[in-house]
Amino acid sequence: MNSTKTKSFEASLEELERILRELEQGELPLERSLELFEQGVTLSRECQERLNQAERRIEILMRDNQGRTTVKPFETEANANDAAGAEDFS
Repeated sequence: MNSTKTKSFEASLEELERILRELEQGELPLERSLELFEQGVTLSRECQERLNQAERRIEILMRDNQGRTTVKPFETEANANDAAGAEDFS
């Protein structure tokens, strides 16, 4: 299934979810289940590799002026609001 390499991450993930739904129904012949499972594993590995590449790109972008990677905890807007809200209720 070489065409998956040209798919976007989102398209690959959507295809993986479709395969999962089909397998979960459990009404497929064994051979078809194995084919879908193989496709799913391939898509899963490709998605994981894309995520790894994205992480490496982010690490490069997050380097300081001396080339050292700076690591900061990821703080979502909700977490920031929760922390601010916790102080208001004291």
